[in-house]
Amino acid sequence: MPNLPTYERTEYQQVKADLHRKILDRLDLEKLGRAPGDTARDEVLVIIRNLVNAEAVPLSFAERERLAREILDEIFGLGPLEPLLKDQGISDILVNRFDRVYIERGGKLERTGLTFKDNSHLMQIIDRIVSRVGRRVDESSPMVDARLADGSRVNAIIPPLAIDGPCLSIRRFGRDPVTARNMLDNKTLTEPMLELLSAMVQGRLNLLISGGTGAGKTTLLNVLSGYIPNSERIVTIEDAAELQLKQEHVVRLETRAPNIEGKGAVRQRQLVINSLRMRPDRIVVGEVRGEEAFDMLQAMNTGHEGSLTTVHANSQRDALARIENMVSMANLNIPDRAVRQQVASAIHAVVQIARLSDGSRRVIAISEITGLENDALAMQDIFLFERKGIDESGKVRGVFRASGVQPRFADRLATAGCRLRPGIFESSMEI
Repeated sequence: MPNLPTYERTEYQQVKADLHRKILDRLDLEKLGRAPGDTARDEVLVIIRNLVNAEAVPLSFAERERLAREILDEIFGLGPLEPLLKDQGISDILVNRFDRVYIERGGKLERTGLTFKDNSHLMQIIDRIVSRVGRRVDESSPMVDARLADGSRVNAIIPPLAIDGPCLSIRRFGRDPVTARNMLDNKTLTEPMLELLSAMVQGRLNLLISGGTGAGKTTLLNVLSGYIPNSERIVTIEDAAELQLKQEHVVRLETRAPNIEGKGAVRQRQLVINSLRMRPDRIVVGEVRGEEAFDMLQAMNTGHEGSLTTVHANSQRDALARIENMVSMANLNIPDRAVRQQVASAIHAVVQIARLSDGSRRVIAISEITGLENDALAMQDIFLFERKGIDESGKVRGVFRASGVQPRFADRLATAGCRLRPGIFESSMEI
């Protein structure tokens, strides 16, 4: 992270704002808009350097170059966020207010020295982000979900809901998606666990990925979706498009927020219902949050096998309870037992992933739903991560262990041509 100049930060921000204004006065923005990206940046950089050199300000050569780069970012990019977005080691960017910017690196939060000029400056950057994806944020609609060009997820909330000024949160996904090999190297899961999960996807079993905020649900969903055969038609449904599927036959759908009159909203449930008319082989819902859970279960039970989705929950049991609660949001007056029967027949397994205290992500359980017992959903664990404590460096230690139980769907996988290695359900690995 670059150091701040030797003089006061407020003076530096004022110099930058003055130069920015002068540069905009000199630029032919219409002509600039028609020029190729690199050509336009080069032309503006020449003007910036000339103006910076003409200013009587106490700046070293390195500081002048930094000032030129920052003004360039203000014109073409996202201002102070640009250096953070170029750092692939950063997983989250959190702007609590214009002068408090935090990042998450390696699962740990740290404060940066970067700031915006004021709340208006921060609002300009937020407007630039959301307008690129056809969204808006203002006093009548003070919350918004959006995405960046690289797929990173963005959430912004502004006054009057945010008391201390606009607040911006960016969840990074990076230019290079996490691969199965990355997850094995990071010990997020073991090879037997990955072998089972990939076989379940190829064998068209329905999977529910569960975990808390920032646990890595979408990342795991991305990895597992890579095992869907390239010949199948996939429809993805998301609030803000994040999935980065590599198959050729993919249709990506995204919800739409209401317009300034409060009309025109398109919710996930409407997209799920519509997707059934699009002849999908697989339906992938980024995250179920409400009444669309009922339609997702219906799809899984009516020929759209091999569907994948995620849900916020702290355990496998909580995940199923949340699905039941979300079905009730559809106000269909379905008896609880009937809902549980739908869940038991639709979802074959729950994959629980968690972010541990040291910032690492682990798949802590793969559990099969075996049916109903005394009107309650019955589950059995296939793989578990057992925590053993924390070492002197603060790292969580534990063991990935197979329960020794062969899942009931093993025969179905074999019939589909997905044969598992002998002994896969007896393996363990200590980390």
